[in-house]
Amino acid sequence: MGLLTFKGGVHPNDGKSLAKDKAIVELLPKGNLVYPLSQHIGAPANPIVQKGDRVLKGQKIAEAGGFVSAPIYSSVSGTVKAIEPHVNPTGAKVNSIVIENDGQYEEAAYMPVKPINEMSKEEILGRIGDAGIVGMGGAGFPTRVKLSPKEPDKIDYIIANCAECEPYITADYRRMMETPELLVEGMKVILKLFDNAKGIFGVEDNKPDCIAKLEELVKDEPRMEVKKLMTKYPQGAERQLIFATTGRAINSTMLPADAGCVVDNVETIISIYNAVVKGIPSMERVVTVSGDGVVNPGNYKVLFGTNQMELVEAAGGLKEGCEKVISGGPMMGFAMYTLDTPITKTSSSILCMSKDEVSACKPTACINCGRCVEACPSRIIPSRLADFAERHDEESFVKQNGLECVECGSCSYVCPAKRQLKQAIGSMRKTALANKKKK
Repeated sequence: MGLLTFKGGVHPNDGKSLAKDKAIVELLPKGNLVYPLSQHIGAPANPIVQKGDRVLKGQKIAEAGGFVSAPIYSSVSGTVKAIEPHVNPTGAKVNSIVIENDGQYEEAAYMPVKPINEMSKEEILGRIGDAGIVGMGGAGFPTRVKLSPKEPDKIDYIIANCAECEPYITADYRRMMETPELLVEGMKVILKLFDNAKGIFGVEDNKPDCIAKLEELVKDEPRMEVKKLMTKYPQGAERQLIFATTGRAINSTMLPADAGCVVDNVETIISIYNAVVKGIPSMERVVTVSGDGVVNPGNYKVLFGTNQMELVEAAGGLKEGCEKVISGGPMMGFAMYTLDTPITKTSSSILCMSKDEVSACKPTACINCGRCVEACPSRIIPSRLADFAERHDEESFVKQNGLECVECGSCSYVCPAKRQLKQAIGSMRKTALANKKKK
């Protein structure tokens, strides 16, 4: 049987050798902590503290602002210094709670826990929601909402996204190597919510050591299975992962639950374990600092709110002449103009590159080679959609299935004319989606 995969995709240099063998280092923050009130999809959280308040580590400082929202907890003890706009990793300014760290890490009393077998499904979901857990692979969708489909009995698969297909990022890899049992225990918690579901760990075959560890841990678990995926980008994209592991397809009008699936990434599932089994809210994650523009690439467990410059300094600092810093991976991340921004729930990586290859490219006219079509995992025509986007022709863009784009960047990667296809399509797609919501 061949390796599981999807149609399309690309094989970029993964760059993972820079950090994959670097064990996770726990890093405590030095300066002030900044907590953006919008770290998730949905309504911003509402602050429940004021300037001058003393707070403890693990104390709720902002409540969910609606059904699709998530609360926020302080990851340190200290004093609320301000509630003011601050730059987040995407470059936007959002209202944020700033806390002066007293260095004591005095903890609040967490919710008492009880054995998972004695908890009802409602109690488990309540713990996940109260803990402020959101999709930590980058999407930021509130996990409680994701785990509350209309028809839970029709969910057949809980898929752990262990692909980590973005180049350079090795945070999930280190989690799977160092604490795979937490991932399996987190899967057990989720399976408690879905009586008819099976747990799948989808891992690319460039991580044979992780596959071996997980297979050993689940060998006596009849409701769990490890599936080997072909190493290909974007294997970890939600639609592509669902198709590769189950053969089921969804489009932009569907949710994974419509195909009987729920997908969560490694860090999210471990956070579920911490919240439900240990009673600890979502306050930390593992972040990769990598690229040829940083002195010592590595993986760090950091508290939310930590300044990103502190991580880069912990990795030895930027090399002289570093031209570009990206929040996230090189394919789907955001170019950053400042490192004076916090680690949030969705921060997976800080990528520092000696050369800004995108800026150095001079786009030329499309030569109709079709390489973007061959690479596109959504089976659409990126070059044509980019043309519509550049002409602001939204109607034609939507008719030609522009909303099916997953913005993976495979088209831009293979384009010999160096057209910035992803950027053009992504901008028009956001406009079209916003207009669709208004109707």
